[in-house]
Amino acid sequence: MNVLVTGGAGFIGSNLVESLLGQGHAVSIIDNFDDGYDPAIKRRNLVPVAGHVRLVEGDIRDPRTVEQALEGVEVVAHLAARAGVRPSLEDPSTYIDINIQGTQSLLDAMHKRGVGRIVYASSSSVYGARHEGPFVESDSLAPVSPYAATKLAGELLCHAAARNRGIQATCLRLFTVYGPRQRPEMAIHLFVRRALASEPIQRFGSGVSRRDYTFVSDIVGGISAAIARPRDWAVYNIGNGNPVTLNQLLEAISEVFEVELNVEPAPDQLGDVPITWADVSKAAEELGYRPETSLTAGLVAFREWIEASG
Repeated sequence: MNVLVTGGAGFIGSNLVESLLGQGHAVSIIDNFDDGYDPAIKRRNLVPVAGHVRLVEGDIRDPRTVEQALEGVEVVAHLAARAGVRPSLEDPSTYIDINIQGTQSLLDAMHKRGVGRIVYASSSSVYGARHEGPFVESDSLAPVSPYAATKLAGELLCHAAARNRGIQATCLRLFTVYGPRQRPEMAIHLFVRRALASEPIQRFGSGVSRRDYTFVSDIVGGISAAIARPRDWAVYNIGNGNPVTLNQLLEAISEVFEVELNVEPAPDQLGDVPITWADVSKAAEELGYRPETSLTAGLVAFREWIEASG
C-alpha cells in the first residue's frame, strides 16, 4: 500500500513512517518543518529513513504542494498539526489556520486527486474537563482549549467528507503519547531532562491529575491497524486504558532514571483537565488494538533513547 504521512517528520509521524516501511508499505511524507519546535529535531527524526521515503517539503495549506504529495497515494495518515494545549491559548488563530484550514485543504486535494481514504489523528482533549472515566467514543464532547476545538473540528470535516465526497475516514483520539522522539516541551521529556540536569521540576496543581500515558509504539500500532482496516466512517480511542496521577508519574521517573527529583509546586494551568482515560474496547473489537507497554517499560525504553541520543 502507498501511504502519505502528513507531519511525517514529527514525533508520532516519524515513528509511524518507520513502522510502515517495516511492514512493506511505500511511504511518502509531507512536512513543512515549521518552528513549532526546533526543525533540526524533525530533520534528525528522518535520518533513519533517508532514501527509503519520498519527502515533499511544504505546507498542507498549499493545494499544489499537497496534490504533488498525493501522487500515487492510496491512503493518508493525517498527523500534521500545530500541537499543544497551552500554546493554543496564546495563539488560537494559528491553530485554527493550520489545524482546520490545513485539514480542509488536504481533504479538498484528496477529492480532486481521487484519494479515497484518510486516517485522522485527533486527540483525547476533545472530551474536555471531565472528572471521571473511562471516556467512550459516544460521550458528549466539550473542548476547553483552542487546540482541542481544532481537533474536534477536524473530525467533523472528515465526517462531512465521508458523507458528501465518499472519502473513507477513520478518526483516532490519541491519549497522552510519550516515547522516543517526544517533543522537548512535553511533560515526560521535559521532566526527565530537568531531572538529569538537577534542575527543578514544576508540578502543576496537587499532583492528583491523571493521564492515560500511552507509549508511542502502541499509538503507532493503532494507526497501522486503522490503515489496514478501512471504515466508511469511524471514531476510536487509542490509549493505554490505565491512567496514573502526576505524582505517580514523577515517582516512576525517579525510579527508572535513578535520580532524586527537585519538585516545586505551582498553580494549576489554564487548559489542563483533571483526567484522561481511554476506553479502548471499541478499537479492540473492530481494529484488534491491544496496547502492550506499561508505564515502567515505556520509561525504560525512553531512558535508552535519551542515553543513545545524548
